[in-house]
Amino acid sequence: MKLSVILQNAVSALYDGQVSADMVQVQKTRKEFDGDLTVVVFPLLKFSKKSPEETGKELGNYLQQNVSEVVVFNVVKGFLNLTISDEYWLNQFNEISQKESYGFAEKNLGITTMVEYSSPNTNKPLHLGHIRNCLLGWSVAEILKANGHNVIKTQIINDRGIHICKSMLAWQKWGNGEEPSDEKKGDKLVGEYYVEFDRKHKLEISQTASVSETDAVSKPRTQLLSEAQQLLRKWEAKDTEVYALWKKMNGWVYEGFDVTYKRMGIDFDQLYYESDTYLNGKEIVLKGLEKDIFFKKDDGSVWCDLTKEGLDEKLLLRADGTSVYITQDIGTAIKRFEGFPELAKQIYVVGSEQNYHFKVLFFILKKLGYEWADECLHLSYGMIDLPSGKMKSREGTVVDADDLMQEMHKTAKAITEELSKVEEIPENERDELYWMVGLGALKYFILKVDPKKKMLFDPKESVDFHGNTGPFIQYTYARIQSVLRKAEKNSEFRIQDLELKREEKEIIKLICEYPQIIKEAGENYSPALIANYAYELTKSFNHFYQSISILAAETDELIAFRVALSEMSGKVLKSALGLLGIEVPERM
Repeated sequence: MKLSVILQNAVSALYDGQVSADMVQVQKTRKEFDGDLTVVVFPLLKFSKKSPEETGKELGNYLQQNVSEVVVFNVVKGFLNLTISDEYWLNQFNEISQKESYGFAEKNLGITTMVEYSSPNTNKPLHLGHIRNCLLGWSVAEILKANGHNVIKTQIINDRGIHICKSMLAWQKWGNGEEPSDEKKGDKLVGEYYVEFDRKHKLEISQTASVSETDAVSKPRTQLLSEAQQLLRKWEAKDTEVYALWKKMNGWVYEGFDVTYKRMGIDFDQLYYESDTYLNGKEIVLKGLEKDIFFKKDDGSVWCDLTKEGLDEKLLLRADGTSVYITQDIGTAIKRFEGFPELAKQIYVVGSEQNYHFKVLFFILKKLGYEWADECLHLSYGMIDLPSGKMKSREGTVVDADDLMQEMHKTAKAITEELSKVEEIPENERDELYWMVGLGALKYFILKVDPKKKMLFDPKESVDFHGNTGPFIQYTYARIQSVLRKAEKNSEFRIQDLELKREEKEIIKLICEYPQIIKEAGENYSPALIANYAYELTKSFNHFYQSISILAAETDELIAFRVALSEMSGKVLKSALGLLGIEVPERM
């Protein structure tokens, strides 16, 4: 039943008007009103030349007389509420039940999209901010796949620069040959020396506060910082000893990252390294200078003038010829589109503090003549904090990703055991369940929030078996599996003989919405739409479960239908949570 098309025909028949599809607005009926679907009458008044109420009644009568699925209607202040027959919803449910990957695009759209996320620095371990970034980027990639895109998951690893040199210098001075161990991963070890450098640097600053000479970031120049900068110059000159140390310490970090990503359930298809791409960007900028796309100042620095675009002049190469952060981004973007000629869109998942940076980047790429710059998107998201406050990498006050995930496991275990929800589960399976619940709580709590919003993450609040949380949905899925284990699935229900109860109809209506929710989540790059849909379906199923008998229904046909309805609810919940990277337990 394509209601929008039928309504176009109705306007033509009743008012001799040709109405476009975008003027026909059909939406879910609000819960406080009777009906399943609501037609917004106001855009159609130009054709009827009548009041909203009269137009609604005329359209309602037309639909009731000409469309068998419309059984009852009512009009409330220009909104036409339609009640759709049980037979229609049951037919829809019967069709849905036969589909293997229900809700996902049935054909590949041929659109190749690259999604960049995580993109860490190699001078510190992943932290809470990376968790939101990784979960958001990974989920957006999976949602785009579900919409029929070819997706390339990627990250640019910031493996060069003064930051890693600070860690290297600190390890040389105070490391005493320390290497990663079972007790301390490589990324944590390197991060500790980055913090140690900052601590010693501050101490040196306090001891030389009278020195007036300042560096590029307006801090008193110190011997320690000078040594770090000398290390960077040696690295850029490919000094054998420095380069070997750089490769060794970065290798430690990559091994540590891999452990964290695996625990988080995050993966990538393609990796890029800043140490490979920054020279490419520098070469492109110099070519742009030759073509007068960019200009050089008296001190030899190279700039891009974006004042006509309402922005500022942007530094691309320093006076000494070294590149800046955006230079590397220019080189990387071009390298990606050259490496993947079929690439149609590139999405950068980066925090909102970089909004201006990406505006500038896309304008510069457009100035260089790359039309695909219009298909580059910055998926900006708000920062995440804990109740204890903001985090600072240098001071070692970041919330380590591994520590947070371990804390989630511990919290999930304590709350689950307190609620006595593990008695039926073998002891050797319980630890896996605690990880599933803990990480499910973490992922859901973060992804249910609109990406653009800042958020406060409360670990204890997230591991709650009631309310809009991951464990609540996971528990409902486990409850459904318990019903299915008890059911004898040998009866077939006859859809034409059933009269739906309100609770049953609500579940079917929600299940019917799933493909549209996936589509909207893809269009808006918003896993929050999937998360909150899963919560709505969970609430509806629990209301159904508590209000209506499933396995003790009056007839075998009714039992079979309600078991099938439970099974499909579980499949959709598992599918939706899968798009968020959340696993579901069979028992809980």
